Amino acid sequence: MKTQFEILSVSRTLVEKEIDGLSIEQLNHIPTGFKNNIAWNVAHLVVTQQLLHYKLSGVNCLVPEELIANYRKGTFPTTPFSDEEFDEVKDLLVGLPDTLVEDYEAGIFDNYESYTTSTGFVLNSLDDAITFNNFHEGMHLGIIKALKKLV
Repeated sequence: MKTQFEILSVSRTLVEKEIDGLSIEQLNHIPTGFKNNIAWNVAHLVVTQQLLHYKLSGVNCLVPEELIANYRKGTFPTTPFSDEEFDEVKDLLVGLPDTLVEDYEAGIFDNYESYTTSTGFVLNSLDDAITFNNFHEGMHLGIIKALKKLV
């Protein structure tokens, strides 16, 4: 799993580099033909990681319920982020991978509820979920790069 944790860390660093220097207006802008924005994608990464790893393991998520409700699969931006709100999301983006490693090594994930993803892939264990989440993060990194060209 060490490699999977490294992939997650690198992915988050790449997202952080992509959004560095963008204004809150650019982060919140929804280009024509898209249904979300860069800020939504970043918050969605934070939320999805928590749901796939913590919630499906029966462990409390480490992010506010309101964030989960607003940025889980099937949602779209309804209100723009303020600078302060987005800074909190960026802190979670960067910090939660280390917490995941600590919690994994501490053995807090002892049950996992199988889950079929929207791609049809069935997650039967936390290890499956960590691997799948890395795939998911890569897809959204690509979306963030595409959106960045249009803001």
